[in-house]
Parts: sequence; structure tokens; C-alpha cells
Amino acid sequence: MATLIAPAKHSPNEDAEALRRAMEGWGADEKAIIAILGHRNSYQRQKIRNAYEKLYQEDLIKRLESKLSGHFERAVYRLMLEPTDRDAVLANVAIRNIKTDYNVVVEFACVSSPEELLILRRAYHNRYKRSMEEDVAANTTGHLRQLLVGLVSSFRYDGDEINARLAETEADILHDALKDKKENREEVIRILTTRSKAQRVATFNRYRDVHGTSITKKWLDEASNEFHKALHTAISCIDDYKKYFEKLLRNAILKRVGEDEDAVTRVVVTRAERDLKEIKDLYYKRNRVFTEQDVSKELYGNYKKFILTLLGKEN
Repeated sequence: MATLIAPAKHSPNEDAEALRRAMEGWGADEKAIIAILGHRNSYQRQKIRNAYEKLYQEDLIKRLESKLSGHFERAVYRLMLEPTDRDAVLANVAIRNIKTDYNVVVEFACVSSPEELLILRRAYHNRYKRSMEEDVAANTTGHLRQLLVGLVSSFRYDGDEINARLAETEADILHDALKDKKENREEVIRILTTRSKAQRVATFNRYRDVHGTSITKKWLDEASNEFHKALHTAISCIDDYKKYFEKLLRNAILKRVGEDEDAVTRVVVTRAERDLKEIKDLYYKRNRVFTEQDVSKELYGNYKKFILTLLGKEN
């Protein structure tokens, strides 16, 4: 369920006029901006953007960028983009910083359905005039390149049918790969990049049944380099992406393991109109603290107010 609270009816023209007033003069009425944009869904935001351009012959996003700053500006900018275009921007930023942000590429490839990933790749191509897999390949090497290119370029079966015998065989392959990290990397990459989500989950479940522990935990124990860390992220996203996002959000809010406000923004903005309610519920279940409490304690200023608004908390 979504956390973003939007009215059933609104006037794009009135919202555009209110935003114009909020950005007149030297500064900006950031409270007014949050009150409007933090309570409009994607369709409504695009209507406001179109209305603003017609009224003032100016791109609303560029106006917002010129008036806002810091993490607040970046969060507003990413929210205002059309969702598939936003994902293309996030993917491009991650690819350009692939040494630290390869997990973002893995997220898009493993959380998205095959159709969603295809739409993202088209949006990326339209915006940057290059393919997503081309840029991934140009910025990576070795087994990490093979894994990431395979994840972003494959169009996998999206149904529920599985092959139980195949799951048993490939669970053994993954187990052997943990014992000998060098020889079976190609087989691990093949399994993760070509099998359907249902088949991969069946393989992970078989691994858990036979070996008495989750494969995500075993790969985490082995996550000593970028390839193993990317494998761990891929398996986590495939196995239970809401659990993955909960942990990512917690680490980002508390600034653990190198995460920061960019990760908070990415999770909240991209999931606020989809399933952030379930991620928040899992956050409380696992930490016995509400997400909003940690955000209120750890974040600051209008950025904090904006994130809290997207989380569904009235300021």
C-alpha cells in the first residue's frame, strides 16, 4: 500500500499558481511546496507541471531546482519526474558511480518485473541515447560486469511455474560456489540472470531446506568484494525485496554501512506510491520503532519534513 496521501480531486492550475507564489522573490515558501507536492500522486504532479508550463512558459522542475537546495532539492526533483524517467535518472547516476552504487542497478534489475525493466531500459535509451547495458558494461569489468549486464538485459519468464528438480540441482550449484568462490561464478551468474523469479526463489528455498540457513546469510558472510556484495544484494532483492528495502532504509536513516540521505530519498520516493506502507510495517516489526520516529531523530530541516510527508505523517 502507498503512504503518499493525495486528494481525490485537485485543480492543477490552482496548484501551479500556489507554487508560483511560493517561489516568488529571493527565497521560497518551502512549507507550501511540501504541502502541495507531498500530497499529489504521480498523475497529479504531471498535470501540475503541464499547467505551470502553460501558465508561465517555464519548466516547473527547473524553477524548483533554482529555488531549493541540498537533500530537499534532490528529493523534490526526483519526486517530480515521471516515474520511469526518474528511474532512468537514478540508474544513470548509479552507473556513473558504479564502484559504490552498483547495488542500485541490482535493485532495479531484481525488484522490477520483466515488463517494468523493459520500460526502464527504453526510458534510459530515450533519455541518454545509449542502452543501459552498454553503460553498465563500459563502467565495470570481470564477473561483476557479467552479473550486472546479465541482470539488466535479460527478459525473464514472469509466471509462477517452477521445476522442482531444477531447483534442487541449482541449489547444490550455489552451495558448491560458496565452497569454491572461483570456479563456479559463471554458473551462479547464469542462474541469477536467466531464471524466473519464481524459479530462483524455489532454488533459494531448497537451499534453506537442505542446508538449514538462508543463502542470503551465507553470501553476506562471503561478501568481501564487489562481486559477492552484488550477489548478496541480488539474492536479497529476489528473495524478499520488502525486507531488503526495510534494511536499506534503516541503515540509510541511521547512516550505517556507508548509506546516507540519497538512499533514504531513493527508497521513500520510489516506493511511496507503491508499497512503502508494508515496508514501514516491517520496519516496526523488526526494530520496535516507527520509521517516522527514526526520521524525526536523524534527519533535519525541510528535507525531514518532506520525507515525513511522503511517509504519510502530517507535519
